[in-house]
Amino acid sequence: MKITRLKTWQVPPRWLFLKIETDAGVYGWGEPVIEGRAATVEAAVHELSDYLVGQDPHRIEHLWNVMYRAGFYRGGPILMSAIAGIDQALWDLKGRDLGVPVHQLLGGPVRDRMRMYAWTGGDRPDDVGAGARALVEQGFTAFKMNGTPELQIVDSHRKVDEAVARVAEARDAVGPDVGIGIDFHGRVHRPMAKALLRELEPFHPMFVEEPVAPEHLPCLKQIAGGLGYPLATGERLHTRFQFRDLLADGMIDIVQPDLSHCGGISEGLKIAALASAHDVALAPHCPLGPLTLATSLHVDAVCHNAFIQEQSMGIHYNKDNDVLDYLVDKSALAIEDGFCAIPQGPGLGVEIDEAFVEERAKVGHRWRNPVWQHEDGSVAEW
Repeated sequence: MKITRLKTWQVPPRWLFLKIETDAGVYGWGEPVIEGRAATVEAAVHELSDYLVGQDPHRIEHLWNVMYRAGFYRGGPILMSAIAGIDQALWDLKGRDLGVPVHQLLGGPVRDRMRMYAWTGGDRPDDVGAGARALVEQGFTAFKMNGTPELQIVDSHRKVDEAVARVAEARDAVGPDVGIGIDFHGRVHRPMAKALLRELEPFHPMFVEEPVAPEHLPCLKQIAGGLGYPLATGERLHTRFQFRDLLADGMIDIVQPDLSHCGGISEGLKIAALASAHDVALAPHCPLGPLTLATSLHVDAVCHNAFIQEQSMGIHYNKDNDVLDYLVDKSALAIEDGFCAIPQGPGLGVEIDEAFVEERAKVGHRWRNPVWQHEDGSVAEW
C-alpha cells in the first residue's frame, strides 16, 4: 500500500480537515490546524506531502520522524500542527485497514468513557452563573470559563476583585461539587497573576489554565508556590522537549497538549508518558473539531493519568457549524451525563461526511482571533 494524495479543506467555523488516500482505497482523516492560521498550516501540509506520497502509510513512527527531522528546521506551532493532522490521519488509516479502533493499536483502553467539560461565559466572561447552571442541567460535572478580560501588565486591584466576583458567582450557582476550570488564557501578566492566583483559593478551582503566557512559565516558581489547587498549561507547547523542561520545573499539575498542535497521537503519547513519570495529570486541549476530539479520546483511552477532556460543542467560536455537523453518525461523539464513550469504530471511530465537507469548504473561513487594545492604544493579550 502506498500513499497517493493528501486532500485538504478549510471548513467553518475555523477548522482544516485532511484526508490521506492510498492506492488500495484505504484512507484516513485528520485535523491539522492552528486557530487563525489554517491557510498557513494547509500550505505546510502540502509541503510535507513531498515526504509522504509513494510511502507506506503503516510506517507511522518512521514517517513522523522524517517529517520532523528531514527538513532541518523543526518545532513550532505551524509545522507541529501540520505533522499532527497528518499523524492523526495515518493512525486513522491504519486502524481502518486493520479493522480496529486506534486505542487498540496503542495497547487497549484503560477506561470505557471519558469525563468531559464544556465552556461558558465567552471571551470577555459574562453571565457565568446562569451559563454554569445550564451546563450542570445538561449533565456536565465540570466547566471552564475565562478568568478575566484583558489586563494591563500592572492593573488596578478592582480588576482582580471583578475576576474573583465572577468565579464566586459561578461557584454559588453550581455548589461545591462541580469542577470549575478558570482560563487566564495568558492574559494575566506576572504582577497581576501573583495577586489573582491567591485570591481564587477560597473557590477551590478544578484548575487555573495558562496562569501566565507560556514564555513566562518559569516565573511560577516565584509567584505560585504553595497554592492549594492545580495549575494547568500546554496548549501552546508543541513538542515533548518543551514539556520535558516544563515538568522538570515541578510547577504544573496538569498538562494540556493539543493533539492538533503537538505532533498528533505519536507525540501526544510521549508527552502523556512524561507527565505520568512526574505524577502530573493529562487533560488534552480541544476547542476544535470532531477529528481533534476523536483523537483526544483515543489518547485519553490509553493514558491512565488522563482525567478530563475539553470539547467545543456550543462554544462561542462555533458560528455557522458545530462539532457534530460533519459526522455521518453523530452519536459517535455524543455526550451523556457529562461523559463521552470511547469511540469503538475502526480508526478514529468517526466517519466524516465528505460531501458536506466539500459543500462547506466552498464557504470556507478566514477566522482570526480578536485583536484587543488597552485604553492607551497598546495591544492586549487575547
